[in-house]
Amino acid sequence: MTEALEVTNLKYKIMEENNYSDDVYGRARVQDSDELKAYYKELETLGAGALWTVANDIEPWEPRSSSVPMLWKYDDLRDLVLKSSELVTPEQAGRRVVYLVNDKRKDVSAAVGWLYTGIQVTRPGESTSAHRHRASALRFIMEGEKGYTVVDGNKIMLEVNDFVITPNSTWHEHGVEEGGKTCIWQDGLDIPLVNALEANDYAVYDGKQPLIVPLNFSPMTYGGAGLIPADKTWDKLYSPLFKYSWKNVYPALLEAQKVNEVNPFDGIFMQYSNPLTGGHVMQTMGAAMQLLPAGFKGKAHKHTGSFVYQCAKGKGYTVINGKRFDWKERDIFCVPSWAWHEHHNLSETEDACLFNFNDLPVIEKLGLFQGRELTENNGHQQVK
Repeated sequence: MTEALEVTNLKYKIMEENNYSDDVYGRARVQDSDELKAYYKELETLGAGALWTVANDIEPWEPRSSSVPMLWKYDDLRDLVLKSSELVTPEQAGRRVVYLVNDKRKDVSAAVGWLYTGIQVTRPGESTSAHRHRASALRFIMEGEKGYTVVDGNKIMLEVNDFVITPNSTWHEHGVEEGGKTCIWQDGLDIPLVNALEANDYAVYDGKQPLIVPLNFSPMTYGGAGLIPADKTWDKLYSPLFKYSWKNVYPALLEAQKVNEVNPFDGIFMQYSNPLTGGHVMQTMGAAMQLLPAGFKGKAHKHTGSFVYQCAKGKGYTVINGKRFDWKERDIFCVPSWAWHEHHNLSETEDACLFNFNDLPVIEKLGLFQGRELTENNGHQQVK
């Protein structure tokens, strides 16, 4: 445990001993009177208010999420996703997506926190219009063959379990070539965040983008094992590697497992990174893949930052704030910020892999990351 985490644990232990009571020096504890209520009404007419009436609510003792844990079963959704391709065309819909919304975040169309996710379907021979938006986007490929994306003139072919980025304000379009198989992928965007900042916009390209580099230029140029081109410059804030291939990612996880201790919370946890900086792939969203070894029983922890997961391989369950959520391949679930969670692999013979995307780049850059480990019950939650 790091020194910073020890300090965090001590801080919250002290607060727990006080039962997070607001009846202490330093917290707002004004007893309202008729005179005060009249005073509040006077302030309200001027578009003002007394801080002490809201201080304890807007500055909680510990981080507080308005989202709830949720699980979206792919078996329940798949037929409905495919049905959308019979009801509307890409030309009509712009993007043919079934979005997944948190029960407590419907007002901002978010899956958790300030993150959006949905499931998009494209048939062979179909393509979307080229467009761009200020929000950043990513894809995780779920099924199909001969799907592709074009990002700023880079056409890239897609395979199952590939992770693809579409950085903010890049022109992009997607499709499936003739002779392919219907493709389904998960979309992830920071639309709710960018809208909250009142900074979003959208534009449509006039026609199709011209292809300015050879097919698969980005992954073939920047996807080498620790190699980057010495004769090229890159001045963007996001990764020049637009596709992270599963055929490279899974073997890397297996190799890492051979020489590293298994993290008691996350198994073998590998972050998708910008090959030029080692940092997150985009400015506002990060992503990772974790391998849970056979029989893995993760311990519980919580931290700031919202996470959306998809099971890429295997089966298991995650306990979130004391509730068990069972998942298998292609199921999607979310872990809200500051929610206790622990992952378990149900197989004693096969590993399981979880993809996730998150808002850690924002949390970290703003100095808001903190975490805590569960120490009671040998690090495991009591399932309600």
